[in-house]
Amino acid sequence: MLASWYDEQGPAADVLHVGELPDPTAGPGEVRVRVTVSGVNPGDTKKRRGWLGSSMPYPRVIPHSDAAGVIDAVGDGVDAHRVGQRVWVYGAQSYRPFGTAAQYTVVPADRAVPLPDHLGDELGAGLGIPGITAHRTVFSDGPVDGQLVLVHGVLGGVGSLAAQLARWGGATVIGTVRHGSDLNRLDPAVVSHAVALDGDDPAAAIRAHAPDGVHRIIEVALSDNADLDGLVAANGAVIAAYATRDDRPRLPFWPMLFNNVTVRMLGSDDFAETAKRQAARDLTAAAAVGMLTVAIGDLYPLEKIAQAQDRVDTGGRGRVLVTIPS
Repeated sequence: MLASWYDEQGPAADVLHVGELPDPTAGPGEVRVRVTVSGVNPGDTKKRRGWLGSSMPYPRVIPHSDAAGVIDAVGDGVDAHRVGQRVWVYGAQSYRPFGTAAQYTVVPADRAVPLPDHLGDELGAGLGIPGITAHRTVFSDGPVDGQLVLVHGVLGGVGSLAAQLARWGGATVIGTVRHGSDLNRLDPAVVSHAVALDGDDPAAAIRAHAPDGVHRIIEVALSDNADLDGLVAANGAVIAAYATRDDRPRLPFWPMLFNNVTVRMLGSDDFAETAKRQAARDLTAAAAVGMLTVAIGDLYPLEKIAQAQDRVDTGGRGRVLVTIPS
C-alpha cells in the first residue's frame, strides 16, 4: 500500500516519508478500512515533533488518527456484513503505531463508525479527535438542555463542534472570539450571543446575557481565561478545559471556591471507551440531521503530507485533510 511514515522525530520535511509498505491485515475484533481522506490534528504533529519530551513509542509510525473510508476486510468476531460499509474512523493511532496516512488502516471495529450515505468523506474525516473532545467538554457532566454554555475559541476546530453539539443538546450558546473583527463570522443559528475578548469588558458582556452566570465553560486557553471564567461562572458551574497556553495556569481560587466551580481536564486519547462510543454515536446523529458541520480548510494529496502537517502547526482556519489515492 501507499503510505506515509516516520522512523524518527523531527521536522515534517525531514522525517516524513511516502512510499510502499505492506498491506495490513485485520486481526480479531478489527476491521480494515480503505482510507479516502485522512484528518490531521495538532496532536499528530506534536507526536512527530517530540512535544513535551515525548519519544518514539514505536520504531515506525504511520501518523494520523482520523479518517473516512470503506471497510474492505474484517477480522474474526466481526460481522462480515460490514464489508463495503462507509465509515469514519477515530483513534487509529491512539496507542497504536499505524494510523490513517495510508491507503489502508486497521482499527478495532467500534472505532470505525458507520457514515450515513448523505454525509461526505471530508466531514467524516473531520470528526475524530476534535469531535470526540468537543463532545466530552459539553456532555461529561450531564445534559445541557436549558443551560447556558460559554464556548471560548468558538471558531476553532474543537470550539466550533462544541458549540454545535451544545446547541443540538438544547443549550443556549455564548461564544467568544479573540478579536472583534471575527464576530461577523459566527453563525447566529448556533451562537446566540457573541463576545470579543479584546473588547472593553468581556466579563460584563457575557454577564449581560447570563446575569446569574453560565453553567458550563468550554475552555481552550485555561491559563489566559481563568480570571474571566471565575467572573462569569454560575454557582456549581463546570469549566471543561482541553487546552492551555501556560503549563501551570493560575486560578482565582476563592471566587471559584465560593461558586463551587468544578475544573475538569480532558485529554482525548484517554477518554473511557464507553465515552468515546457515546460521543461517536452522538456526533453521527447530529451530523445526520444537519446540526453538525465541519469547516474544511486545506486539502493536500498524500505526497504533500509534510506541507499539511506544517499548515496545522502554523495555524489557520478550517480542518486540514490529506486525500489518499485509490
